[in-house]
Amino acid sequence: LRPPTVIGQFHTLFFGSIRMFFLGVLGFAVYGNEALHFSCDPDKREVNLFCYNQFRPITPQVFWALQLVIVLVPGAFFHLYAACKSIKQEDILQKSSYSGFYIFSVFLRIVLEVVAFWLQIQLFGFKVNAIYMCDVGALDKKFNITRCMVPEHFEKTIFLIAMYTFTVITVILCVAEIFEISCRRLGFLKTQ
Repeated sequence: LRPPTVIGQFHTLFFGSIRMFFLGVLGFAVYGNEALHFSCDPDKREVNLFCYNQFRPITPQVFWALQLVIVLVPGAFFHLYAACKSIKQEDILQKSSYSGFYIFSVFLRIVLEVVAFWLQIQLFGFKVNAIYMCDVGALDKKFNITRCMVPEHFEKTIFLIAMYTFTVITVILCVAEIFEISCRRLGFLKTQ
C-alpha cells in the first residue's frame, strides 16, 4: 500500500531513501571514528574515554537511527492496519475514518519529528567546536578541567545542519500532506 497522496509518496522516497542513505553512508564517514580520534590533554585512555562520554552521552548516529525508526512507527501501524483491513489506496481518501486515522498517523510523525528536533538541539547544539572543555574532577585528577580536541569539527557542524534541514523538510512534507488530504476531503482538489 502506497501513501494516498503524491506528497506522501515523495515523503516516503525522501525519508526512506535520501535521509537513510545520507545517515548511513555520510554519517558513518563523518562520525564513524570520532571516539578513536577524540584526544584530551593529558592524552591517556581513561581521560579520553571519560571525556568522550561526557562530550557525547549518545552518539549522533545512534540518535538519528532511533529518530528514523521512531518516526516510522506511526506510518507502519497505519499500513499494518490497512493491510489487515484490506484497505485500498483510494479508500483512504474517500472514507472519513480511514482519512482520520491516516491524518492522525501523519500528525504523530510531525510530533515525533519536533520532539527529535528539540532533543537534537539539547544534545548536539548547532555547532561542533574544535575544543571541548571536559570536567575531569570525578577522576580525582590534579586539574578539574582538561582540553579535548574534537576531530573533524567543521564536517560535523555541516552534518548537524543537514540533519536539522532533513527534519524541517520532513515536517513540511507531513504538514503539506495533511493539507492535501484535507483539501481532497473538502472537495477543493480532485481525488486521483
